[in-house]
Amino acid sequence: MKTINTTFDLNLLRVLVALAATSNVTQAAHALDMSQSGFSTALARLRQVLDDPLFVRTPVGMSPTPRAVQMIATAQDVLSRVAHGVLEKPQFDPTTAHTVFRLSMADVAEVVFLPKLLRHLQQHAPRATVTCTSMDTETLKQAMALGEIDLALGYFPDLDSQSSFQQRLYFHTYACMLRRGHPLAAQPVTEQSYCEIGHVVVSLPARTNGLFETFLKKRSIQRRIVLETPHHLSLPAIVESTDLMATVPLATGARFVQLGMVELLRLPFTPPSFAVQQHWHPLVHHDARSQWLRRQVAMLFNVESDEWRGLQTSLYGSVTQPSTRSTKRTSTPTPKPASPGLCATT
Repeated sequence: MKTINTTFDLNLLRVLVALAATSNVTQAAHALDMSQSGFSTALARLRQVLDDPLFVRTPVGMSPTPRAVQMIATAQDVLSRVAHGVLEKPQFDPTTAHTVFRLSMADVAEVVFLPKLLRHLQQHAPRATVTCTSMDTETLKQAMALGEIDLALGYFPDLDSQSSFQQRLYFHTYACMLRRGHPLAAQPVTEQSYCEIGHVVVSLPARTNGLFETFLKKRSIQRRIVLETPHHLSLPAIVESTDLMATVPLATGARFVQLGMVELLRLPFTPPSFAVQQHWHPLVHHDARSQWLRRQVAMLFNVESDEWRGLQTSLYGSVTQPSTRSTKRTSTPTPKPASPGLCATT
């Protein structure tokens, strides 16, 4: 294969195509928004590189030589490919795209994100498929770097700004669950009753559970743990059929309340808050498809449309949200107000 001359200026092909189309130097220069002298200089450079006059003056104007005739169609194709395949920004049409959005989140986050997100995608990206997986931090970092994960949604304290872009959606906190009709649900939970009752907890590596365990340890609060399970989604069935208590992220507990299986109560202290974020790799930061997906997530889940904010206020009052560390973040678009939040038994 012949080596391409890397010093060749592709803009010279524009000169060739324009002159072939007009057969007139003045008109060709005007079509390219060039001066006539500049056009003539460029034509001279092209003639020198190709060692051919390319165009000669005839009674009908500037006529192409056989070498030029041979080149014109190829030059047009090259310029078109560069314009559309290189310079033109790729577009993403969600209404027609057959695509797979690959998400990573914990099961507790699936309860919060997937119902609302899927309803939205079925309306606005009807041919899209969603896959969801949960993985440890290092595996997730590698999967994002390989383009195998589009977005990580939820609480990921170990995904720092050096390995991913981050956008905070809103802050979240915790509440406790008891079965409906539990005697303890008829009165405020005290720190003593919280410590004495049997608890079912989600074992590590659940990230939100790790944050809450650290909080309890700093306050020297010791729970009486009866059961440990790796799954959040089994909690409502366990709590419903026992006298055990479970402490869960507020949104998850609110979803379980909607199932009519449990009651949600205020913890006997102000629990910690954590940032719910979407994370993506620099690999897809400028990708039109990924940008569209991130805009949908930011529109659906944000401070203004946080459907659990009212519930949090009813349980704990006005809670001052902590500031997040400095991250690579994009701005959240202004959303439309969401429907009123869920009211739970307190």
